[in-house]
Amino acid sequence: MSLIPKDLTPVLQATMQKGAGARRWQRPAWIDHLPPCNSACPAGENIQAWLAHARTGDFEAAWRTLVADNPMPAVHGRACYHPCETSCNRKDLDEAVLIHAVERHLGDLAAEQGWTVAPGPDTGKRILVVGAGPAGLSCAWHLRRLGHAVEIRDAMAEPGGMLHYGIPAYRLPRADLAKEVARIAAMGVTFTMNTRVDDLDAAVAEGGFDACFVAIGAQAGNHLDIPAADGRKMVDAIRLFEQVEAGNAPLLGRVVGIVGGGNTAMDAARVARRLGAEEAILIYRRDREHMRADPYEADEAFLEGVKAQWLTSPVRFGAEGVTVEAIELGEDGALTPTGRLETLPVDALVLALGQHAELDVLRKIDDVAIGARDTVLVDAMMMTGRPGLFAGGDVIGGLMTMTAATGHGKKAARAIDAWLNGQTIEPREKAPSVDFPMLNLPHFLDAGRSQMSALPPEARSGFAEVVAGIDARQARYESDRCLSCGNCFECDNCFAACPEQAVVKLGKGRKYTVDLDLCTGCAVCYDQCPCHAIEMLPEPVAALAPEAHSPLRFKVRP
Repeated sequence: MSLIPKDLTPVLQATMQKGAGARRWQRPAWIDHLPPCNSACPAGENIQAWLAHARTGDFEAAWRTLVADNPMPAVHGRACYHPCETSCNRKDLDEAVLIHAVERHLGDLAAEQGWTVAPGPDTGKRILVVGAGPAGLSCAWHLRRLGHAVEIRDAMAEPGGMLHYGIPAYRLPRADLAKEVARIAAMGVTFTMNTRVDDLDAAVAEGGFDACFVAIGAQAGNHLDIPAADGRKMVDAIRLFEQVEAGNAPLLGRVVGIVGGGNTAMDAARVARRLGAEEAILIYRRDREHMRADPYEADEAFLEGVKAQWLTSPVRFGAEGVTVEAIELGEDGALTPTGRLETLPVDALVLALGQHAELDVLRKIDDVAIGARDTVLVDAMMMTGRPGLFAGGDVIGGLMTMTAATGHGKKAARAIDAWLNGQTIEPREKAPSVDFPMLNLPHFLDAGRSQMSALPPEARSGFAEVVAGIDARQARYESDRCLSCGNCFECDNCFAACPEQAVVKLGKGRKYTVDLDLCTGCAVCYDQCPCHAIEMLPEPVAALAPEAHSPLRFKVRP
């Protein structure tokens, strides 16, 4: 038997090879992802897009991009709790981009420069909006941009709803709110104030309206069921704010107790201090770690001298003060009354226990369903059971914030427009958001942010605005700190890194493409992309051998 040497040369299967090889198994694609700031914004703002304009100093383009979603940037830049910044990936690098400060700058600059938006071509359709709060104002703005005639009716003397009557002036000066309301009116929206709508069907029929949007908000404060010897000294926070706004602030006394732990409670305590209270004491059944208030709002309240009586619940209020019972907070969050009582010598008690909507006007309509916690039930198009009757804002529940209400108004306007045209709007699934581990930031080593100035605590005796805005230089600087998460900002890294010169620049604003005659699928472009704007997609099935179709061949960054 002859001995034939065995060929030990390994056989290279090109289709199993990673990186460059004889056969490309994947190719790069520039894909627009959802930035975390955009994803977190209840108003649905395209934050990354208007920051990109602000970065170049084109503030008017930035403002116009912003108001395509939200008509009140000066308002939201001051009073929104900016969840966009909580979600900003930049905070994991150094600190979040001051998105709200740039937004405020754009709103203030628009008022200063007189920028306006023209209404759309007249459609001949008329819509009644009941409620001049953030949801109603937003809906009216977007309906006018679509060319519909809009009338807003509201029971209060001034438009703004809770923006005017529920947010203290030191956070939202009335002059700045009025400027943005005036811009909405300048578009042709009719405001009919001091007019309560008690019969919707009659109002729609008599006014010849084609549709109606109800956004009456939640302006009735929740009550506390405890014995009270002097009801005159116990007031809910919303009523207190209304009295202050009307110039009829009550005399609360030297020591004021505030029941609650949310943002309204923080505002009520700060208002009490401005009305002359020497002490404002929060009475809350949980501790600070578990309070509902935004941390920034709580910090501001405590900076101004507000105190807190944690883990207590009021059981009686009388001439001697408020009697509270100590509460034990379990590890699972359960609250257990202890029976231990203490009397706090307060002169007045302010209830900040949340709000609810007064829905009498909607209860009269048989087709409208009222759900749990007195919220109106609406479908995916924000329409109630009555065709042509839509609802949004706090009356349908949800986050119950000014920004969420603004988003409801935009969504309702688009739904109303579709309904008037015999169409429906199919809900679109959100693209996945890009989080910090998906970014590639070796060259982002600089840190720092713009500093916003604020009045020192000793100067905060009145209702003057506490926090100042930023200037144009700071606005550009903050905008430039945006990492453009998930979306190409044409940094040219992929163009410079490609070893085969397969990446082709298409010109400013048009991004890139790939020359497939040169591309090997090595994924160098993907690996160096700082903002995760590139994905490696598999080659079309017809171009690959059957054994190359395994899903394990996708390029995934660790």
